[in-house]
Amino acid sequence: MFPATYNIGYYRGNSYEFIINPKNANGTAFDLTDYTSLFTIATARGSVATTITTASPAVSVAAGTITCIIDPTFGRNYLSAGPYIYDVEISNTSQNKVYTLLTGTISVTQDVSNTGGA
Repeated sequence: MFPATYNIGYYRGNSYEFIINPKNANGTAFDLTDYTSLFTIATARGSVATTITTASPAVSVAAGTITCIIDPTFGRNYLSAGPYIYDVEISNTSQNKVYTLLTGTISVTQDVSNTGGA
């Protein structure tokens, strides 16, 4: 499984949410039972990157979805104008399985009205 790419344009200080619906190769819903997920935002790929956050997005096993959220407080306090990279990963430690589902860039535009924070 190779991750899909989704590039995000984020307006600093706003709410931003996206939902991932993982599928098997045959198009059926991927069974997320016993999987956990991570949504990681960083300044670059690799060991020299500064990780901005590693959040655990909501995993809805019944719906087969992963919901990733950048909330306004996080956006204001940790994302200044400029580019970032991210990925969303799921893992099942009991089966020793890890899959990166989605990756891309986050381009942050400075807000006009909500300028508080870092």
